[in-house]
Amino acid sequence: MSTQAQADLRKEVTDEATRPRRSLWGSVWARLRRNRPAMVGLIIVILMYLTAIFAPLIAPYEFDEINLENVIAGPSLEHPMGTDELGRDVFSRVVWAARSAAFVSIAVTAFGLTLGIFFGVLSGYLGGWVDTLIMRLGDVLFAFPGLLFVFFIAATIKPGLTTWLKGVGLGDVARSDYLDYLVVIIALSLVGWPGLARLIRGQLLSLKRREYILAAQAIGVPTWRIMLRHLLPNSMPPVIVAVSGGMGAIILSEATLSFLGIGLQPPNPSWGAMLFQYYPYWRHASLWPLLFIPAAILVIVVLAFSFLGDGLNEALNPQLD
Repeated sequence: MSTQAQADLRKEVTDEATRPRRSLWGSVWARLRRNRPAMVGLIIVILMYLTAIFAPLIAPYEFDEINLENVIAGPSLEHPMGTDELGRDVFSRVVWAARSAAFVSIAVTAFGLTLGIFFGVLSGYLGGWVDTLIMRLGDVLFAFPGLLFVFFIAATIKPGLTTWLKGVGLGDVARSDYLDYLVVIIALSLVGWPGLARLIRGQLLSLKRREYILAAQAIGVPTWRIMLRHLLPNSMPPVIVAVSGGMGAIILSEATLSFLGIGLQPPNPSWGAMLFQYYPYWRHASLWPLLFIPAAILVIVVLAFSFLGDGLNEALNPQLD
């Protein structure tokens, strides 16, 4: 090797050694920024949640404000997306429906992820009869078609939940609109946790035989500390990908339930309920936006979560580059 080549090699090694190291999440963000569809999806998701947070400021009217003197009207300056058969402003209902979608997606994700992490960690780390029991329970839930099982739970849980709430002195809650949200959240969470539990279990099965886990066990580190401090954080990347993509499916499932009349009931704002309500106008010369605008927003939001999930999958798995 020539003297110049040796000098170039030494310079390259020196530069590599002195170059500032990025953190793990800094590297993930750098790879995510290079994925344009994922960044577009991230922007749309952020806009949806900002719309949900600031809905009272963005919407010019309340979602249930009725004006019988201006019903079934097309888009205008006063009502950019027109009004429905009760004179309610469609733009305001679309904005408030974003809050419903955001709340349901966050609540279902939090509840389902809690169940998935709890049962997945127990199953993957403890093994034995605990693993068998949890996985067979998951197999029973997987045996039913997912959406049909959600329909069944949502349609049957509401009467029992209403009776229970009245029995514990929460009759006002049972008669309020919040009960619809509670039914949807419970139904979607009970169906969603087995997939997360199986994913976490698979991660833990591959991690618990690593040297640092065996060393922690050898020196007497408590089981709960090993699970929470070592196993769970290292199994999170694929879970983050699954959750980010699954939130779009949650929003779509909520819209489907509301479209079929077993989810959020009027006057609660929901993109799915709006699709059912405005479906007769799809061939009307001036009222077709009442249907197609909520449908387009729902499609865009679901695709945004899908693009974001794919981008996170690539960013968290550099081997895919």
